[in-house]
Amino acid sequence: MSRPDGINIPDGKFYLGDAGYACRPGILPPFRKTRYHLNEFSGRNYPRTAQELFNLRHSSLRVTVERAFGAL
Repeated sequence: MSRPDGINIPDGKFYLGDAGYACRPGILPPFRKTRYHLNEFSGRNYPRTAQELFNLRHSSLRVTVERAFGAL
């Protein structure tokens, strides 16, 4: 996927998007209207659906990426 503004996402690669992004080729946003934030899964409150599991892993990866940019 490429756009006139210079963003180029190679085939087979993905960008992590937040809820403001539409689901498009190369962009992985979380599922809407599904639990997302890490604190919603604390304790024994495990993901119950595939969408919740995806959102849990999406949130975890997003936090990791944000911390890496913060460290730079």
